[in-house]
Amino acid sequence: MKYNAGRIRGRPLTSSSSEIDSLNSAKYLFLRELSEPRNNSLRLLVQEAVNNMSAQGSIRSDIPGFAEILTGSWPMEPVEGCKSFELVWERYAAYLVTEELVGSGGGYGDETYTGRLLRVYSKSHFLDHLARDTGGHVEPIQHYKLICLNHLIDVASYAPPEIRLIDLALPPPLRIQ
Repeated sequence: MKYNAGRIRGRPLTSSSSEIDSLNSAKYLFLRELSEPRNNSLRLLVQEAVNNMSAQGSIRSDIPGFAEILTGSWPMEPVEGCKSFELVWERYAAYLVTEELVGSGGGYGDETYTGRLLRVYSKSHFLDHLARDTGGHVEPIQHYKLICLNHLIDVASYAPPEIRLIDLALPPPLRIQ
């Protein structure tokens, strides 16, 4: 069966909700939880993070020599007043979770997107991969990418995620082990 590449393309979010604006205006995000509540459904919990200048020098390490490197540093972490978000895709075609360090390299100048931390792509390498290597899509696929300090999450879905502000407890202080 010949694949219909016309079904693989991004389209902008039609919602101008305050949750999307609030998420995209965060300084940084941390992925806290990823789950599949039902088959082919995806749920992400993310927390806003900031440069916590009041915790300068608070990052501790048991690794020899590393303590010296951390002198004068401060954590990028959620603090009191930071927001937490739940993103739910009721149905997805594919998703990819990449550790941030290895996912930040490479050339992406030929990709086209809107948004800052929640990106919506109209052209991307992920969409190219899906057009080339998958099939049977009955609706156009949209590509969303959530940029977090610890992970990059690419989601191909048939509809935008539902985004809600939620209450999420602050994590314990950062400790490098």
